[in-house]
Amino acid sequence: METNRQKKIAGVLQKDLVDVLQSAARNGAKGVIISVTKVQVTSDLSQAKVFLSIFPNDKRDELLEGIISNAPLIRHELSQRTKNQLRRVPGLTFFMDDSLDYIENIDASLRGKNEDPIKNPEILPKRRKL
Repeated sequence: METNRQKKIAGVLQKDLVDVLQSAARNGAKGVIISVTKVQVTSDLSQAKVFLSIFPNDKRDELLEGIISNAPLIRHELSQRTKNQLRRVPGLTFFMDDSLDYIENIDASLRGKNEDPIKNPEILPKRRKL
């Protein structure tokens, strides 16, 4: 169960991370949209899991690797932006958010574009828990 403090810190981080990542994408890769879908902060406020959605999909893995390798720089930029709100910026761990792909796959299946998932539920990919 998340406390109000965790939720507030997650909200601050999410808002500022969007700005940091979008400006980096504008400078580096044209036509790339990076959105921060969710931020989860641990109970001791030392770590944050950041879930990203990147469009277009073909550049997703390459951009995620770049973001992970630049995590210390991103954390520093966050600390500059949030110095009046947070004493310490949590360590950042980045993950891909596959929920849009999952929804898209279900939608295609329900429209009959794929094999019928009701007749054969095994065809739907297993979703990892967040």
